[in-house]
Amino acid sequence: MPTALLWFRRDLRLADHPALLDAREAAGPEGAVLPLFVFDPRLWGPSGLPRRQFLLDSLADLGDQVDGALVLRHGDPARVVPDLAREVGAVSVHVSADTGPYGRQRDAAVERALGEVPFVRTGSPYAVTPGRVTKEDGTPFRVFSPFARAWRAHGWRAPAPRPRSVPWCTGVASEDPPPAPDLGGVRLPPAGEAAARAAWRRFRDERLAGYRESRNIPGTDGTSRVSAYLKYGCLHPRTLLADLADPGGDSADSLRDELAWRDFYADVLWHRPESAREPLDQRMRAMTYDTGPDADERFTAWAQGRTGYPIVDAGMRQLLGEAYVHNRVRMVVASFLVKDLHVDWRRGARHFLQHLVDGDLASNNHGWQWVAGTGTDASPYHRVFNPIRQGKEFDPDGDYVRRWVPELRDVPTRYVHEPWLAPDGVPAGYPRPIVDHAEERRVALERYERVRGR
Repeated sequence: MPTALLWFRRDLRLADHPALLDAREAAGPEGAVLPLFVFDPRLWGPSGLPRRQFLLDSLADLGDQVDGALVLRHGDPARVVPDLAREVGAVSVHVSADTGPYGRQRDAAVERALGEVPFVRTGSPYAVTPGRVTKEDGTPFRVFSPFARAWRAHGWRAPAPRPRSVPWCTGVASEDPPPAPDLGGVRLPPAGEAAARAAWRRFRDERLAGYRESRNIPGTDGTSRVSAYLKYGCLHPRTLLADLADPGGDSADSLRDELAWRDFYADVLWHRPESAREPLDQRMRAMTYDTGPDADERFTAWAQGRTGYPIVDAGMRQLLGEAYVHNRVRMVVASFLVKDLHVDWRRGARHFLQHLVDGDLASNNHGWQWVAGTGTDASPYHRVFNPIRQGKEFDPDGDYVRRWVPELRDVPTRYVHEPWLAPDGVPAGYPRPIVDHAEERRVALERYERVRGR
């Protein structure tokens, strides 16, 4: 019986899955599809605990959907995938293309090891596969706005149909998954394709209309919260874009922009793989950051939500409690670490990837570079987020701060973002600001001017 091997990676779903359709066709009317997931130590090892648990939960859901046929294996895919292909006599191996630096190298190694067995890449985790949207001269975009215009003009395919039935290949030996990590009370969203679609439908039907305004208010449930599902492919962005086409409007445009940012950062990484670890703007490699015991102590205060700046502390405590941070607050806390505490953006990016359930290399690290002024921003380093002003503007009633910083729940709204000005002073157990924002902003800009003047 002909067998097509379908190697799942960041596409843990059955709907809108072009590689699944190709595998089904390759198997033919008398054949079957063997679903596979490989626990690659190069990816599993660096993953933070929330991402590990969400992946395990998503795989459990996928296993149920494929009638228990999902084969789990551990090891280097360049060995595991060809070995399994030979074991079952696979006629072909099918994947959704991986456009990340490691994924491209890994897949090339797998393809070589497969020899004459076709390695077929169909689709990707993005609306438009990285590398396809370029300037007229064929060079990549460095700035988001022109990329987004070209991205919209390029367009994307409609969602692929879900196959009515798939003859899954059963009876192939599978290994046990790794043990579930101890999250210590961190609350994760439900995982899997059904949960992803339910989350998207709730947002689309109940909150999309007000998204343009509410997406910046962390104290409200105004965002889609589907980023973890997109990260693992429980949901494809085409599904969202198809729904956003009707009825449209400003809020739909805003959410389309967020999906364009996701594709943009993946495109930047495709063209400049070193930008995952190094400044995209090479001039900024000369930027100086603080190191040593004092810097370590400040970093720890930031990571624990103990800086004395309420909006910063609320964001970092949300990260510890939900493995998630509201997008507006991500920018605020990142700016504070880099420009108030003068800590290298890469240290903050690594911390986020360890704790975020939606941690994605391209979006996370390039988002940090945008804030740090080392990446794609057209007006980079002199943008310094004022944590007090950001709190007052986007959390005016203090709802977000009070939820995550219980020490401040009884502070009058007037002082919730500046508790040191309250008549009764800073509440017991809450720290005073560890730095003076105005002074640290001056220091940050001076350092930037020295680098820019070289």
